[in-house]
Amino acid sequence: MPLAKLFDYSVPAGMEARVGDRVVVPFGARQRLGVVIESGVTSELPAARVKPIVALRDDAPRLPADWLELMRFLSGYYQRPLGETVISALPPRLRSVKPLPRKALQSASAPWSARFVPNHLLNAAQARALDRMASTAGSFGAFLLHGVTGSGKTEVYLNLIARVLARGGQALVMVPEISLTPQLEAIFRRAFPETRLALLHSGLEDIARTASWLDAARGDAGIALGTRLAVLAPLPKLALVVVDEEHDSSFKQQEGLRYSARDVAVYRAKLAGCPAILGTATPSLETWHNWQSGRYERLELPERAVPGARLPAVRTIDLRHASLQQGLAAPLLAAMEARLKNSEQSLVFINRRGYAPVLACEACGWTAGCARCTARMVVHAVGRVLRCHHCGAESAIPRACPTCGNVDLKPMGRGTQRVEETLAAAFPGARIVRIDRDSARRRAELSHALEGIQRGEADILVGTQLLAKGHDFPGLTLVGVLNADAALVSTDYRAAERLFAVLAQVAGRAGRREQQGEVLVQTRYPGHPLFAALARHDFSGFAESQLAERKSAGFPPFVFEAALRAEAKKLDTAMGFLREAAARARPPAEVRVFDPVPHLITRRAGLERAQLLMQSPSRPALQEFLGLLTTRLFELTPRHVHWHLDVDPIEFD
Repeated sequence: MPLAKLFDYSVPAGMEARVGDRVVVPFGARQRLGVVIESGVTSELPAARVKPIVALRDDAPRLPADWLELMRFLSGYYQRPLGETVISALPPRLRSVKPLPRKALQSASAPWSARFVPNHLLNAAQARALDRMASTAGSFGAFLLHGVTGSGKTEVYLNLIARVLARGGQALVMVPEISLTPQLEAIFRRAFPETRLALLHSGLEDIARTASWLDAARGDAGIALGTRLAVLAPLPKLALVVVDEEHDSSFKQQEGLRYSARDVAVYRAKLAGCPAILGTATPSLETWHNWQSGRYERLELPERAVPGARLPAVRTIDLRHASLQQGLAAPLLAAMEARLKNSEQSLVFINRRGYAPVLACEACGWTAGCARCTARMVVHAVGRVLRCHHCGAESAIPRACPTCGNVDLKPMGRGTQRVEETLAAAFPGARIVRIDRDSARRRAELSHALEGIQRGEADILVGTQLLAKGHDFPGLTLVGVLNADAALVSTDYRAAERLFAVLAQVAGRAGRREQQGEVLVQTRYPGHPLFAALARHDFSGFAESQLAERKSAGFPPFVFEAALRAEAKKLDTAMGFLREAAARARPPAEVRVFDPVPHLITRRAGLERAQLLMQSPSRPALQEFLGLLTTRLFELTPRHVHWHLDVDPIEFD
């Protein structure tokens, strides 16, 4: 079977290569880095054709048996070759045939101690949750820590980690975004000043990331903190797994090995025999269903941790009747003016960066589209460029319409840059700070901006989801939400779930101290049940209604899904490949294979894309079929088609 294919090499005299060792081997005309998966076996090849290992790399710890077991699980479940799975899980420096640089091998600090400096005393709900999770130490248990925004989930994590470190164990803590690591890193370093911390995310330089990986793999780091790739690091003394903001879609890898880091984290905890904590204010419906089904235990933090702090009041502004100033309703502008007079901060949230999503000609109807994608180019005021947010292509803003020659081209709609411009005109004396992926391209820039906001060096914030998660701004009392309605008419069955989560998260930035927070949502559908549930802070009611819809429609978590995706220069080629693939692997009765269809954004980066969806109420039945299908695909693939299989997909655009 292609997924399990291994290559045979002999061990030269005097070399001791064991399972888990990294080795340099001849592969064709070049040398490659490989990992020993099995040893002491008889090769099916004649002895004369079995080449010897060139060198043994002992500059990093041997990959342990439980880690290799995890790799086998990932390879089998996500239908990727074992070799690709193993190598992609290593930092780039450890995939090279060259020895590690001496700088990466240097110890970062002295041996750590478990001294813990708590931020504050736990309230009753936090203490109950802590004691319950701590009672399962040394055994597997999956817990949903369901706490409202500002309920002090992080303080519970810290106290639980302190108990793990005191017993000599390691803790793995995962966050969805790189932007959240600086803030959490500072919190963890204050709480555990003498504990070595291994940072693991793609934003690190190669040597720094390799050094952190080595600290984690040797057991020298008591805490491993990082994004989804952190779940792939060896941790020989793993005793606790924490997934913060578990609902976030960033935990799903969208290239190569398309794994869900949240789900892998739970499996990792099961292998290690330790607790797995999934923390969030807005659980994913899969996690909520797992609690209802008895697979997870739910622990609730129903109140904010700061004494006197209350959840914000959530109100809608009916855009059908409100007067607008460049997309901002008069009640929102009035509320912001009141905050300015009281020296309080306001946040305007719009999940769309750039100046405007469309550049259009009103004379003939032309819009600026991407030549490589079936998507419109976004207007960016900085640099006066059009940029595609799907493939990254850029072009200058044209002086006139290329179709009719009209010079009066207009930006339509709003992005963060245009909102910032509008607010600067409305409040000329206000200090306005914009936070999005354009304004904070570097980690240091984002950290500096966030620290300034926390010190009160901003009056009005304008931002995307970068500001919606995990940040604590003491002076922020007002949140205004723009452009929330797009998700309500989306064809994606997850759109409402994601909208509720992001609105609840961004609303949670307001009023985290004594002052009452307020959230104003601009919408043309003020009577929509989602906004009513949001105003009541009623996630449970919202989740129950969504699950009822999912069950009646036959969507996850009541069925399991996989998507076979193909891309080629011509759509007919991609569609033909999917039809032939479906014809070659006959599904069992429990598996339904739908007809192939083009992607919603059919062309991306110059390639035409299509997909074929598979569903089953039985996970084992779907997995067995996917194994058969993958075997056929490796036999079938023509060179002019790129394909991948996405198990448990969350994106369909």
